[in-house]
Parts: sequence; structure tokens; C-alpha cells
Amino acid sequence: MSRQPSDLGEVNTWRVLESGGSELDAVERGCGQCEIDQCDGSVGYGGSPDESGETTLDAMIMDGNTMEVGAVADLRRVKNAIGVARKVIEYTKHTLLVGESASLFAVRMGFPYEDLTTQKSLSLYSEWLNQSCQPNYWKNVVPDSSKSCGPYKRREEVTYKEEQTSSQRSVHNHDTIGMVVIGVSGTVASGTSTNGAIHKLPGRVGDSPIAGAGSYADTTAGGAAATGDGDIMMRFLPSYQAVEYMRMGTDPTVACQKVISRIQKYAPKFFGAIICANTTGSYGAACNKIPGFTQFHFMVSNPLLSRPTEQVVDCI
Repeated sequence: MSRQPSDLGEVNTWRVLESGGSELDAVERGCGQCEIDQCDGSVGYGGSPDESGETTLDAMIMDGNTMEVGAVADLRRVKNAIGVARKVIEYTKHTLLVGESASLFAVRMGFPYEDLTTQKSLSLYSEWLNQSCQPNYWKNVVPDSSKSCGPYKRREEVTYKEEQTSSQRSVHNHDTIGMVVIGVSGTVASGTSTNGAIHKLPGRVGDSPIAGAGSYADTTAGGAAATGDGDIMMRFLPSYQAVEYMRMGTDPTVACQKVISRIQKYAPKFFGAIICANTTGSYGAACNKIPGFTQFHFMVSNPLLSRPTEQVVDCI
């Protein structure tokens, strides 16, 4: 099952399993297809330019048998982020590589340097500059970040107030491909890929490449993957929490709902959703209801379905 409707990605994932490939192979193929297709403009190259106009990528893949994780963040000039993340598992003893060093590792693993900029991403960046760099992710700075492009300096007096625009900004400008694969023997794998929040500060890393936040897999319990405002969601490790609820016997739908409810207590206006699947193949999803985001769509493939099927849940 995957967070983002992408028929070709789902079909390729299922074909990998049918042809005898591993669950990790299936996750890599499915997320990789979404990177190629530039799903929703928020996965892969040519989308979500940061403050300097550059597109960078985050991805993670997790083996629920061994609990190994491979991840990359702030990956530059390399298109196949989920493929590089897989190589982190296979060829290093590390879990997460970031920035320019992640790109150098990718090249050593045989991935080519490629331009991640497109005419669309350049246009998005130009429009943002022409709108006085609105919206952006700065606070407590001078000049006023709600009216100016900066450059900014910190204010001597720091004020604390609730962020009013983050959820609306995220609803329209950010998403992630998140995938959970359950093999015939109950083996679980998961993964994510994204180009992050649009107009983010260079160097920003969200929840997607963080194990337990963006996704989590444990063959003894199940798997989960999250999407939304990663700066908020990563603070709660929602994917890990959902898997732990399922470990205790909680139904996947209820597990997802409990995770969303937990975050709601601290950030009632957050944009976010999560998918959950246990080792028996049962699945569910939940999302936080806010203006502009009242339903959550996700894709499911299993032996009972003739083709990948889009599912919809009402947000809570």
C-alpha cells in the first residue's frame, strides 16, 4: 500500500513481488517510479525548490526483518534518492547520509550527477521571489519575514506565537510517497521519497528520511508511513508509534487514528496523515481534518484486488 495514488508505481511494486523479488526490491521500485513520474510535483526532481531555488531530495528504506535502515537527506544533483538510500544499507554500516557527502556517496555507487532543476521549478521559484518570498519558514527575524525576502537577522527579543499559515501552506505545497509492503510470508518493508517542503531553508530535513517518523517496518508487527507537515510530525515518531499500537493488537485503522489524535493535542491545525498495515495484510489510514483537507486518498494492492485500488478515508 502507498500514500500517493500512482498506478504505475503500484503495478511495478506488485510485479516485483509476483516475480519473486524481495519486499525491499518492491519498495525501491515503487518509490523509484514515483521519483521518475515526479508524483504530485512533491516527489523527485523538478519540484519544491528551496530558498535558493534548488531542488533537493530525501528518502528512506527499511527492512522489517533485520531492522536495517538506509536513508539520504538534502541529496543534491542525484535523481534516484530511494536507490541511493538502498545502497546505504547494502554498502555501509551507516543509516543516514546527508547533503553534499550523500551526493558524493551516490556517485561512488554509480549514480550519475543530473540537474534536478526544471522549467517548472524555476517558475515556482521566480513566482515566490516576486511575491516577496511568501510564504516562508522564518520567524523572530528582522526585517519582517512576512513582508520581505531578507536577508534576515535574529531579533534580540524572541516572541512565541502560534503559526497560523503552516497548515494551509503545506496542504497545497507538500506531499510524500510513502509505501508499506507485506510479503506473502509476512515480511515487512517500508520506504519514503520526497523533495521536501517548498521554499524550505537550505539544509532543512523533514520527517521522510527519519526512521520511525516518515516510515517504519517491523516484521513482527507491521509497517506504517506518514505524510504531511514533517517539521511537526517528526516530533511524535508517528510511524513507530502506529507500529507499536499494532504490536499490541490494535486494528490498523484505529492505530492510525490514535497517532493522529496524539499529535492533535499539541498541534490541532497540523496537516498530516498516516497509513498502517499489519502482518496479516489488514490496513488502514487516518488524517487530521483541516480546511482544504477533509479526506485522505491512498492506494492498495493485494491478491484479492485485480488492480491497484484507490481508497479514501474521512479525516478526523
